[in-house]
Formats: sequence, structure tokens, C-alpha cells
Amino acid sequence: MAMTIHVDIVSAERAIHSGLATMVFAPGEMGELGIAPRHTALITRLKPGEVRVQKQDGEMEHFYVSGGMLEVQPHVVTVLADTAVRAHDLDEAAATEAKRRAQDALEGKVAEFQYAKAQSELAQAVAQLRAIERLRKTKVS
Repeated sequence: MAMTIHVDIVSAERAIHSGLATMVFAPGEMGELGIAPRHTALITRLKPGEVRVQKQDGEMEHFYVSGGMLEVQPHVVTVLADTAVRAHDLDEAAATEAKRRAQDALEGKVAEFQYAKAQSELAQAVAQLRAIERLRKTKVS
């Protein structure tokens, strides 16, 4: 039996996932993190992107997070996300529209604050679309 690590993914609204995994991948601020059982303790910020949880049977579960914090203990990984959604629950049309609106706002920027907000919205929309695309690829394989 493979070693496992307990994974909790929680958003401001509710708990999204709780269970055992053999590996967890998360979008850290400095790059993607791979977390295996007995990983050294770590706390880092997350950027918008996809969290992947490899279950004991080898199946991969996909989640979108809009940012937040990741805490790793040797036997527990906790994702505290601003927003977290199962990838299969994402609305591709809404993400595409959000991306278009953010790109339009970037082109017609009026103030630095609006530019930063548009950049953030664009990053979130692109991360959602990537999560949807990766989920599609895993279903085809």
C-alpha cells in the first residue's frame, strides 16, 4: 500500500475536498509545488491556478483556486483558498467572457488601480481556462 497524505481544500465559503492522496500539486507563488507524504513543513502563498490531488487509485482530481495559502505538514496538506471550485464545475463560457473583459480593460486602462485589477481578473480567468483544458486532456487519455 502506498504512503498517503491527508488533503483538505477549503474556501471562504465551504470545504471543497477532504481525503487521502499519494501526491498533491499546487500553484505556489514561485512555481508549481509537488507535495508527497512526509514532505517537510512549509507555508506559502498560492497564485491563481490548478491544484491537483492524486488519489490512492491513481486518479487525479482537479480544483481551481483563485489564490490563498498552502500549509504542508508531514502528514497533512491544507489549502486555504480565497475561492476554490472543482474543475468540472467551472463555467468555460463565463471564464472566457471574464478573460475578454479583463483584456478589454487592460487595453483601455484609466488608472493604475484599474490596471492592477484587470491584470488580476485576467490571471484568474486564464487559470480557470487552463484547469478546464487540463481536465479535458485527462478525460481523453
